[in-house]
Amino acid sequence: MTAQERRIRVLMGKPGLCGHDRGIVLVVMALRDAGMEVIYSGRHNSPEALVEVAIQEDVDVLGVSILAGGHLGLCDRIAKLLRERKADDIVLVAGGFIPPEDRPKLKAMGVREVFSDGAKLEDIVKFIEHAARERAAA
Repeated sequence: MTAQERRIRVLMGKPGLCGHDRGIVLVVMALRDAGMEVIYSGRHNSPEALVEVAIQEDVDVLGVSILAGGHLGLCDRIAKLLRERKADDIVLVAGGFIPPEDRPKLKAMGVREVFSDGAKLEDIVKFIEHAARERAAA
């Protein structure tokens, strides 16, 4: 099976202390229904744990959901860990309650896309499909 034929692998998790997971569960189901292999690591993950699992599971995309603030620090730490581990080709996406003024900061850190709490599931799926295919072609 070529890289183009391999199913897209996605790790979804919640870093930090936020316990609200209804939104991320909906995203996980939408990605699964679109034919992707999805690992949901659950709540209360450290950035280190998420990066370790992402590398071990050879994922194309690491998606994090942050609803309780701390998105700048958590995403910065995740992006730095991916670079340190030479895994910054893994596409990092974030979603949740993220103020519009923080989007450019997150993207400058290495977050490829930021989805607000009102994002459409179809848009998330399309972005992840496109980003993962770009990664496979690189």
